Amino acid sequence: MKLGFDIDDTLINLREHAFHIYNHKLQQNVGLDVFQALPSMEIHSAFGLSKEEGGKLWHSLRDEIYYSDCATFPHAREVLNELVEQGHEVYYITARPKDHTERTRQWLIDHGFPVAEGHFFCGMSDSEKVHIIEALELDYYFDDKPAVLETLAHLPVRSYVKDRSYNQHLALPRITSWEELNDMLKG
Repeated sequence: MKLGFDIDDTLINLREHAFHIYNHKLQQNVGLDVFQALPSMEIHSAFGLSKEEGGKLWHSLRDEIYYSDCATFPHAREVLNELVEQGHEVYYITARPKDHTERTRQWLIDHGFPVAEGHFFCGMSDSEKVHIIEALELDYYFDDKPAVLETLAHLPVRSYVKDRSYNQHLALPRITSWEELNDMLKG
């Protein structure tokens, strides 16, 4: 089987990581409960920032957000390694900026994710992910972002949403824990 995975907020808890960095940089103490209730992907509003201010802050902190000690979601790394050991193909498809391609790929490798040659795609817009997913003829694809998942409806790929506060409106099968994946594939 061919399985595709978004990275940020699907395999790694990037937004929560960024939330903690924002708290530190802005010298605030906004509670995690505020983060967990955010109805949108953007975290800037929790800190009283406008969209423009939030965008500038994210951009200025991007390297620290992407490459410091961001936690993986529990069991993500182990399950993906098991899938590869079972003979499945694992692909990564991330809309991170193109200039972050090699560092992101290396970060995954350094953190124990199985990254095969030719199985890592980076630097496209969210709306372009569909073309890669279609060309790869994936059996399964996992993402957190509604704008991406909504573009896949016409494809035969089985799409799953990584359960997050901002994607509750999606009527797609959900994955809440990566431990569920092996059972889901068997069923």
